[in-house]
Amino acid sequence: MPTLSDLLENNRQWAEAVTAEDPDFFKRLAGQQKPEFLWIGCSDSRVPANQIVGMQPGEVFVHRNVANLVVHCDMNLLAVLQFAVEYLKVRHVIVCGHYGCGGVQAALEDRRLGLIDNWLRPIRQLALDHAAELDDLPEDQRLNRLCELNVKRQAINLARTTVVQAAWEREQPLSIHGWIYAIGDGRLKDLGPVYRSMEDLA
Repeated sequence: MPTLSDLLENNRQWAEAVTAEDPDFFKRLAGQQKPEFLWIGCSDSRVPANQIVGMQPGEVFVHRNVANLVVHCDMNLLAVLQFAVEYLKVRHVIVCGHYGCGGVQAALEDRRLGLIDNWLRPIRQLALDHAAELDDLPEDQRLNRLCELNVKRQAINLARTTVVQAAWEREQPLSIHGWIYAIGDGRLKDLGPVYRSMEDLA
């Protein structure tokens, strides 16, 4: 089991290796960040945004929470979204979930876990809304299907935020995407559709 000292030593070695390969890397990075992508993902430690898309630090602006939810009263998420859209001028916002998500599983099984039950309430409702479809699936496929449905719902929720709507009204190029990640093989899947305007939501 790594200790905190191990983490600091790993950091030192990583920084030295990066500097040896590209002596100006950290100088450029400190100058400014101009990412074109905002990633809204799950907090799961097995889904590191930059790594799975092969991007360097500074190329993806990231927000993560349990089960990659877009909740309209989540001021943390909305602040990140507004900063990314209005100040960083990102061109793409990606909601990325993953198969086997523990938060989605807890909602599907209607388990009582404490405070997080309140956070997972939208997924419990989503499971109820799609109960007929989920009940028709083999038991081992229900969780992954609900993970997909959750991503698609959160992409719609994102497109309906005042931040995104205002960007589209001023004709700022901004696309909303829903992706899902398979931890078992490391592959991403685009669940579509892509939302680029209020008309796309119709």
